[in-house]
Amino acid sequence: MNELEFNWSHFNKTVQLLHTYTRMDTRFVDHHDRLMLQLVDHFMPAALQQSDYVYPSIKDDLQTAEPNKFFYYINTFGLEYIAVGVRRNQAYCGFVLTGPFLSSIPDTDFISDIIVRNNLPVSERKQLQEFYRSLSVISSNDSNSLGDLIVNLCLHPHTDSQLVTPEIVQPILDKVQQETKIAESKTTIEFRYEIEKELMSAIAKGDKVKLAKIFREGNSFSNISDRIPESPLRSAKNLLITLNTLCRVAAERGGLHPVYLDTISERFSITIERATNLPNVKKLNSVIMQEYCNAVHEFSTRKYSVIVKNAVNYIDMNLEKPLTLQHIATNIHVNPSHLSRKFKQEVRMTMMDYINQKRIEESKLYLQRGMISITEVAFMVGFNDLNYFTRVFKKYTSITPTQYVKTAKT
Repeated sequence: MNELEFNWSHFNKTVQLLHTYTRMDTRFVDHHDRLMLQLVDHFMPAALQQSDYVYPSIKDDLQTAEPNKFFYYINTFGLEYIAVGVRRNQAYCGFVLTGPFLSSIPDTDFISDIIVRNNLPVSERKQLQEFYRSLSVISSNDSNSLGDLIVNLCLHPHTDSQLVTPEIVQPILDKVQQETKIAESKTTIEFRYEIEKELMSAIAKGDKVKLAKIFREGNSFSNISDRIPESPLRSAKNLLITLNTLCRVAAERGGLHPVYLDTISERFSITIERATNLPNVKKLNSVIMQEYCNAVHEFSTRKYSVIVKNAVNYIDMNLEKPLTLQHIATNIHVNPSHLSRKFKQEVRMTMMDYINQKRIEESKLYLQRGMISITEVAFMVGFNDLNYFTRVFKKYTSITPTQYVKTAKT
């Protein structure tokens, strides 16, 4: 097709409109399979990035399809997309690809299945969980409506709209009311900073009991009055953006690793902006605080020295790899004997016991699903000997892996 016949700048506006409205990643790929435009809010984890390279096969489907057809794709990672061909004067110009999105909630079992089916490193679980949770979850009816919308946008050239703002009548200010509002505002600000101190303290300590007490007493961001009364949704979102930042800072003080901080913070940033009504935004208020608090409680290394903190972080992020005292000490640049002493002193168990305990907890997730054999699970979580895995599993659970699988099925 003659590229001069296709108005790129106008179609860019169509893609931007679609991205803004759906809050999903949107791409335009031309008839030569060149990625001409991509508007992306979700950072694809490295383990999943190969899923992007499917443009030629999509082109084959769309080139011969009727203009009113849209194609629904789901890849081996469970990521779902909608693709629609773009034509001008009946000539194929390329396609719009919207997604990824999901049609079911990505719970623990969902993530386990993705890891097993694609042979992904188990140490990527946390990042995968955060990524999948950041995606839109839509019903089949909604995905059909989305396909219908994209088809209609792609069938017609973009028309620039014009905003018309009527003259606004300025209200007459009441001096007494104004002074009252200023006084109330000062009280609200003082109250807000007291809440911030309490929340940040609870999150930094991973203190779930204290956080629950704050909720019971009704001291949360959702109870602070709107800063933009004429736009309550925007006001609520602005407060949640502030809350997300405060919780991130508190969790960092609490010793949460930057990898966890980034994934949690990014997911909530996207989720906040994607919320379409006040009830959803207000639900996020408690979800955000609890998520950070739980993460600090589970993964914080604040109480450890720098040496032990580095060792724990290295273990957690390389659980499926061969891990020995010498290997870990080399990678974090410390003396093995010194690391061994410090680790046992601070964690109150040997490094090997800690590694085995973590691996057994991880193995339970895959044994519960029953998708792969016990031997495969053992290798997935870092054991290279089934008999040793069985002995270690029984040490921490009092039953064998086989017995655990049977129990999980009943």
